[in-house]
Amino acid sequence: MSLSTTDVRAQWAAHNPGLDTSPMELIVLLKRVTAMLDRAIEPLYDGAPLTPPEVDMLIPLRHATEPAIARRLAQTMGLSRAGVSKTLAKLEKRGFIQRTPNPADRRTALVTITPAGAEAVDGLFPRQLAAEVELLAGLGEDRKWVMGALERLAGVMEGHLRRG
Repeated sequence: MSLSTTDVRAQWAAHNPGLDTSPMELIVLLKRVTAMLDRAIEPLYDGAPLTPPEVDMLIPLRHATEPAIARRLAQTMGLSRAGVSKTLAKLEKRGFIQRTPNPADRRTALVTITPAGAEAVDGLFPRQLAAEVELLAGLGEDRKWVMGALERLAGVMEGHLRRG
């Protein structure tokens, strides 16, 4: 038996009446939506040469007009530099990206997608996008409102994280 967010909030209110549990409903809903998206997308990658996070990493490289720097990829994607570096190392080892020394800054490398990486993304991303279109189809015109609300939420959270 699983408890609803309302039940959990009531339990916390009884245990600690001063605790503000109001964020729980939104956070739990965001986590639930993310989990459902993952469940819908993961089967598309069964037996595929890439994972969904690897495709997400390759997409900006696929259409880039110049090599990328890992630090900028991390900033753009909202990921940690360590996480991006780890994913890039895996992709490089399997031949999906190439890293070359940056002549302007020896501390960084320039990252480019290889033909194998481009081919893999081109084969996987359209299938993922079709599944996402299907998942969101029921929103209709509400999709614009949801998108706006989530963009505002992302902006608020990014601002908070920047301030520390």
